[in-house]
Amino acid sequence: MKILLDEDLLRQLRRFFSDHDVFTIQWMGWHGKENGELLSLMEKENFAIFLTADKNLRYQQNLSGSRVAVILLHVPRLRIEEIEPLVPEIRNRLEFVKPGQFYEIGK
Repeated sequence: MKILLDEDLLRQLRRFFSDHDVFTIQWMGWHGKENGELLSLMEKENFAIFLTADKNLRYQQNLSGSRVAVILLHVPRLRIEEIEPLVPEIRNRLEFVKPGQFYEIGK
């Protein structure tokens, strides 16, 4: 499964998903892109999952008809020790995601 980590997330998360193709926004050269353009680029590049902590995304974008699913992480701070406990739940969610859906973890 092809996963994109939002620029607000740590690239160290990649190690927890080594059985998937995980990229960062920086790696893709998409730093600073607005969410709508970003989702369009993700579809063109066949990403299945967008992993983010951007709580506004849900209200800014309509995912219906999209081929990308969004997983929003609720964490107090964007530090690996805050995010790592959510990894098992994220991995479980990856098994059941559907395109165009929005999922929240850690809420």
